[in-house]
Amino acid sequence: MVKAVKLADIAEKVGVSVVTVSKALSGQKGVSEEMRTRIKELADEMGYTPIHTTQTGRTRSYTIGVITFETYFTRFASFYWKMYQEFATRAVKKNCFSMLEVISNYDEENLIFPKLITENQKIDGIVVIGRPKRDYLKMLYSNKKIPMVFMDFYDDEDVVDCVVSAGFNGMYRMTDYLIKNGHTRIAYIGSLMFTESITDRYFGYCKALMESGIEVRQDWIIKDRDYNDGVIGMEYKLQLPKEMPTAFVCNNDVTAYSLIKQLEEKGYHVPDDISVVGYDDYLYAEYGDSKITTYMVDMGEMSKIALSCIIRRIENISVSAIVHIVNGKIIERTTVKRI
Repeated sequence: MVKAVKLADIAEKVGVSVVTVSKALSGQKGVSEEMRTRIKELADEMGYTPIHTTQTGRTRSYTIGVITFETYFTRFASFYWKMYQEFATRAVKKNCFSMLEVISNYDEENLIFPKLITENQKIDGIVVIGRPKRDYLKMLYSNKKIPMVFMDFYDDEDVVDCVVSAGFNGMYRMTDYLIKNGHTRIAYIGSLMFTESITDRYFGYCKALMESGIEVRQDWIIKDRDYNDGVIGMEYKLQLPKEMPTAFVCNNDVTAYSLIKQLEEKGYHVPDDISVVGYDDYLYAEYGDSKITTYMVDMGEMSKIALSCIIRRIENISVSAIVHIVNGKIIERTTVKRI
């Protein structure tokens, strides 16, 4: 039996990445016409056929549009950019092509449909990473023809597959980890209701405190971003409480890093004076390795499930929707002190 030619085989022959081959064969931007022609000719010579085997026995390749929003992107590399890379890598392995569109704040406010849908890009399905504003989400629902899957958020409509990290349970475990290390004075940092994940993590924090008989203090619930622009990190000045806790639990690692720097400016030492934990196990590259104790979001598993869901929905758009909750794990580093 002749072995099927894969994108990786073509990439090795040409001396480029698998992503470049995928872009060239799917007509995406970012590849010169000379390179695109060379890749297509070599693919023909090698007998490459885009294949995806379905449950019905048909063979087909799918083009999947991925949509995310400017709100979630800062001048740094984004957590959602990393999530898209994980998804795109897995899509290529399934002989599927992915195309990314970042919806601008203007387009989101003015309810302008994604170009992936309006410009006849021949998209088979859409994966939406990060919750858009309510009106924009309603607009996406109005397009009944293209299957959709949501990543990192869920919706009450209950008609779309959603893939989310176990935010409630993950933050419960992180807070409980601090309690088991002797901390009873624990603050939470995260702008509530900005996203479901921030709020779910807050409720996990509350549950851990309540189970241990510890009061949830409102003066220890601290915002980590402005509700208008969503900018986090060193550009946002955290309003620390007058009476300090012994530990902070942060809804993401970028906020945890910024908190540590702000504490150091005020003369505190982490973890000798104050312990700090984060969430995501993801930090901007320019921040370096901060050794933050955190909870790892399994983006690889989330991407794998999302890809499986969108393929399933492309092949049968009427299948029942499921919310998939993906567990992570605690990563112990050096920002927590036992007291």
